[in-house]
Amino acid sequence: MGDYDEDTAFLGQTGPYFWTTFFLLNTVFVSTGFNGLYIVFVGATPEHHCLIPDVNLTEEWTQAIIPFTIVDGNEVLSRCSRYRLDVVRNLSDEGYIPGRNVNLTNLEQEGCLDGWNYSREIYQSNIVTEWDLVCDDQWKVPFASSTLFVGYLFGSLISGYLSDRFGRKKVVFISLGAQCVSVLLQSFSHSWKMFCIMFLFVGASQISIYISAFVLGTEVLSKTMRVLFTTLGAFLFYCIGYMTLPWIAYSIREWRTLLAVLSTTAVVYIPLWWFIPESPRWLVTQGRVEEAEAIVRDAARKNKVEAPTVIFKVSEALSSSRTYSMLDVLKSKNIRCITLMCLVLWMAINIGYFGLSLNTSNLSGDPFMNCFLSATTEVPAYVVSTWLLRKCPRRALLSSFLAIGGGLLLLIQFIPDTLQYVALALEMTGKFGFTMAFSIVYIYTAEIYPTVLRNVGMGMCSSAARIGSITAPYVIYLGTYNKVLPYIFMGSLTIASSVVNLFLPETFNRDLPETLEQMQECQGVSFDYRFCNGSKKGKYVEDERRKKPSIQHGAKSDIQTRTP
Repeated sequence: MGDYDEDTAFLGQTGPYFWTTFFLLNTVFVSTGFNGLYIVFVGATPEHHCLIPDVNLTEEWTQAIIPFTIVDGNEVLSRCSRYRLDVVRNLSDEGYIPGRNVNLTNLEQEGCLDGWNYSREIYQSNIVTEWDLVCDDQWKVPFASSTLFVGYLFGSLISGYLSDRFGRKKVVFISLGAQCVSVLLQSFSHSWKMFCIMFLFVGASQISIYISAFVLGTEVLSKTMRVLFTTLGAFLFYCIGYMTLPWIAYSIREWRTLLAVLSTTAVVYIPLWWFIPESPRWLVTQGRVEEAEAIVRDAARKNKVEAPTVIFKVSEALSSSRTYSMLDVLKSKNIRCITLMCLVLWMAINIGYFGLSLNTSNLSGDPFMNCFLSATTEVPAYVVSTWLLRKCPRRALLSSFLAIGGGLLLLIQFIPDTLQYVALALEMTGKFGFTMAFSIVYIYTAEIYPTVLRNVGMGMCSSAARIGSITAPYVIYLGTYNKVLPYIFMGSLTIASSVVNLFLPETFNRDLPETLEQMQECQGVSFDYRFCNGSKKGKYVEDERRKKPSIQHGAKSDIQTRTP
């Protein structure tokens, strides 16, 4: 077929059709925002201690039966043990007074054999309080969080095939329905195992929504609208859903009701089936030219322009070209080196981003406000990164924000407990840095790989990102041993990745490589960047001995992609 953009150039770059499609497609991303991180509240661990049955203990022994333990240098009531109930009951009956004529440190302790008492101050109920996911079973909470990201991994692997086979629009709406049903069934979970299984389906359907809607938008919209859609639209509407989540959770403190309400929000998307078109590009590739032309003619009518008699011109098929696979990545030392560094970057950024997102319920202060602030920091990050990507070198930009995000996390361990708001501000600023890095690394990676390997390279990096997000809940779990361990781990990993990034080639103001021969080589760290492009005093300058000539063929990059 002829070039699609040339064939549909008569539609213009903007107009009612493009703006309506732009807005309607972006509303789909709202659901991925508030359905992706509700585990922050559903899996939060409230204050708790051993349940003491009514065995006629005196008031002194009722208060003393829970021993004290040291946590992060502070003496607090034990969450997982009590003094042996039969011993305490005998001492109480005999009139002994704890601490006066009985040395409590000599008493034998036992686990919470009768269950736990949970604070209802913040959460009426969640999976932790319902299935006692504390003490020896506290590992089940990060495991449950990880099943969502395992679902992301499976969903990202199959959604591309399904959308290529059955169409982008069908997969978007089928995935919306699957997400609705999965979340609803999850609200009826009778066990932790069922909750995890349904969470896997939630993750698979959610990432399928995101990827399919993203692809649909890039194929339906004009070039100008496509840039706005891929750099700001999808991300900002995702943030709207993310920012909405804590207020819904604040209003509904019972986890089953919360999930049921979140699942029903998918109903509002049903009317969009009649307003969001299928991708004409995909229809053309499937030989359904008449359907594609009908959609384009409808777009012309809405944009008030006249469509030509024949829109898509059939041309001779291009000769088949070689298909590249992951094996081609391993053949070249240069590509192996670049890919390994990209995998480290993607994994580190995902661990930091999702780790901080999942950690909001563990911060001091109101967990609902903390989650809202965490979501709010992403909005300026996306706006600023979109502007900087047009002006500044990718390598310096990414390393700078990785260093900022990681450095601030390392500083948190030095903040005293009396200055919790300072620690909160540092964490939110670190989240800003990770979000900036998140949005930059996608376009940077896409610009590094040549066209013949771009899909393979991005697919491998996306898999590394899923491994990072699966790991993130366990990084936060380290906080149960020491609250600063997650920050030390994420901060150190991020600082290391910022150094690794310095060895990647620069892509700013370079044409996209088309072939393996045009792909740049790994770089050294001898470079100087004084100002972003546009400064009168200077701009980014690489070591001239390592700098390769500009690529003469290919198109300048205007593509950015991201999955949550």
